[in-house]
Amino acid sequence: MSQIVNTFAEISDQYDVAFVDLWGCMHNGITPFQDAVAAMKSYRERGGKVVLVTNSPRPWDSVAQQLLDMGMDTCWDAIATSGDSARAAMFRGAVGSKVYFMGETPRDDDFFKPLKIIENPVDIQKVPLAEAEGIVCCGPFDTQADLDVNRPDFLYAKSKGLKLLCANPDIIVDRGEIREWCAGALAALYTEMGGESLYFGKPHPPIYDLARRRYAALTGSLSDPRIIAIGDGIRTDILGGQQEDIDSLFITGGLAASETKTDQQPDQNALNAYIETEKVTPTYAIGFLR
Repeated sequence: MSQIVNTFAEISDQYDVAFVDLWGCMHNGITPFQDAVAAMKSYRERGGKVVLVTNSPRPWDSVAQQLLDMGMDTCWDAIATSGDSARAAMFRGAVGSKVYFMGETPRDDDFFKPLKIIENPVDIQKVPLAEAEGIVCCGPFDTQADLDVNRPDFLYAKSKGLKLLCANPDIIVDRGEIREWCAGALAALYTEMGGESLYFGKPHPPIYDLARRRYAALTGSLSDPRIIAIGDGIRTDILGGQQEDIDSLFITGGLAASETKTDQQPDQNALNAYIETEKVTPTYAIGFLR
């Protein structure tokens, strides 16, 4: 059974670093959650480090600028994005050099910015599907459209044996009050249809390796830190923590607010039922990060 806590401060002294989700945890895609921002500021003031670990397909500096524009400038120490992990794989040739791109232009254009840490990077060219050696997916062309509109293209891609590089394993996200499809939903559809999808964000290992490197760069320490993963995605943030054998704090008032009957705090019985259904058990739970 997961322990319900009232504030992060109740448990935070047990951890050197928090791997904190962004969307649904720190902001809603439009405005910051001020209680969450205050909680992370307070944690940092007490000596803790905050590494934002996000399934954003963008490079970390683009995410940083978005946070600065929101006024979130003193509540984090470093950022690890699924976009950076996926870009590294792309520039190493994981899906070839000629790629069919799925995403929103110009918002996702930064994905193709040069990555200086890669030696002898592949020269990536965006081409029509008929000429592609692989697919790079940052998200749907239309986040509100029925996913089935992609089936004809995916059938063709599967017949050619194309791999799909998924830069954001999230299935859905809530932008304010509007629920949107993410790249993970397309990757799941492609896999369901028999195609091969490659994942680089939560809950998969590459992004946690990146987050640990970001933390090590902050501290200069090679020792294993005490880590807690925080987020509202049971199949991303919490499953990722479980698979990495680190503790987790489940924010129930995000994607699972209805299932956990969260007003200010989750209903214990509803939370237990949800955890049993998902077969993923967080160490702690709280309605909203505060």
